[in-house]
Amino acid sequence: MTKLFVGGLPYSVDNNKLQEMFAAFGQVVSAAVIFDKFTNQSKGFGFVEMADDGAAQQAIKALDGTDCDGRKLGVSVAKPREDKPRDSGFDRKRY
Repeated sequence: MTKLFVGGLPYSVDNNKLQEMFAAFGQVVSAAVIFDKFTNQSKGFGFVEMADDGAAQQAIKALDGTDCDGRKLGVSVAKPREDKPRDSGFDRKRY
């Protein structure tokens, strides 16, 4: 299974549309557009998990750099997520 990062998505693209874009290349396990939790607006990127590595590579070759509703898509293998410490915004040194 391969997880892909998809950047440059038009804000009108939802999870279903993202899945449709990649289904032409093989089985899509999951497709998720990332939304801002406060405004509920798309952040313009998402992730797609594909069952077959070969299909994922075909999707990258076919879609990376293409135009989608006036925006240039960037498609690549997703990097592993880094666990970042959560910052509470409270500066303990000051108090």
